[in-house]
Amino acid sequence: MEQIESRQVFPSVEPGYLRPLIPDSAPEEGETFDEIMKDVERVVMPGVTHWHSPFFFAYFPTASSYPGMLADMLCGAIGCIGFTWASSPACTELETVMLDWLGKVIGLPEEFLAGSKGEGGGVIQGTASEATLMALLAARTKVAKRLQKENPDLSEAEIIGRMVAYSSDQAHSSVERAGLISGVRMKKIQSDENFTMRGKNLKKALEEDKAEGLIPMFVCATLGTTSSCSFDNLMEIGPICSDENLWLHIDAAYAGSAFICPEFRYLMKGVEFADSFNFNPHKWLLVNFDCSAFWVKKRSDLIGAFKLDPVYLQHDHQESGLVTDYRHWQIPLGRRFRSLKLWFVLRMYGVKGLQEYIRKHVRLAHEFFGVCETRRPL
Repeated sequence: MEQIESRQVFPSVEPGYLRPLIPDSAPEEGETFDEIMKDVERVVMPGVTHWHSPFFFAYFPTASSYPGMLADMLCGAIGCIGFTWASSPACTELETVMLDWLGKVIGLPEEFLAGSKGEGGGVIQGTASEATLMALLAARTKVAKRLQKENPDLSEAEIIGRMVAYSSDQAHSSVERAGLISGVRMKKIQSDENFTMRGKNLKKALEEDKAEGLIPMFVCATLGTTSSCSFDNLMEIGPICSDENLWLHIDAAYAGSAFICPEFRYLMKGVEFADSFNFNPHKWLLVNFDCSAFWVKKRSDLIGAFKLDPVYLQHDHQESGLVTDYRHWQIPLGRRFRSLKLWFVLRMYGVKGLQEYIRKHVRLAHEFFGVCETRRPL
């Protein structure tokens, strides 16, 4: 990290460069750590794209900090695979509390918090892509069960075949990919001149699809699009989703970190209409990858879509109502002790320190914009 600015940001190697640099089979005898570290410099570093270099301007910023790195080391040393409460109680319970801490810090409504009187809760996913997919699958199951109850003659396959989900034409490609994986067709809503999804365009699409016998069931709104950092209009979209009984998921993957500052929360006005909300602390909040925070307003909708209880995963406390088994909240079974990173970072920087970190970046962006304006050609 101390010398990263001296390294070439993007490697000049060609595809296939690495194979000739190492033997074609594993060594029979163990080697020393010094030998391995020499080869890290010789073999690995020439092919690394340095995301943390001050000269890196691609993709998105990846958050990193010494507290986060130390927590990652502790996570690896503990080595738990926290799929159930019983598999490591601290892994589960710290995550539940940290997602409440983080939700309060960014101003999420109380209904999303596990410690409130509501039915919500948060979980750490690997990426925002996983969070969107989980929300869409949960919505699919919820709607299918409701329609089968109302129309017992309808099969689940028939219902899913008629389902439609919606997002802005500016939404991240992972939203469309979630539709491909889930088998639900995803319709893109044309954005306005500010690249914002508006209520009238969504309403028009809903009416057209319902007239064709399709089943609208899910809307993904974006706060901070990848292409232009535009914000969909939640105050227009939210009431429509509420009236039409559509699951509203909010993807605030990288811009959501800014909501730690009260002066930027006007951009999330209307979040109370959402059924689920996601942002990535690993993009702008000093928490190392991977750490994608995902909340639901009604956790039973999520758990109901994925709950399976083989005998080898059952434990004494699972029916007590006092514990969370996060295996029901995600695609994989196993999970790492990722909440340690949140705990370390939130404690060592504090809310004020993280707020100043975000505000400094915003000030720098305004300064950069000012420089660009003064140098704009006539």
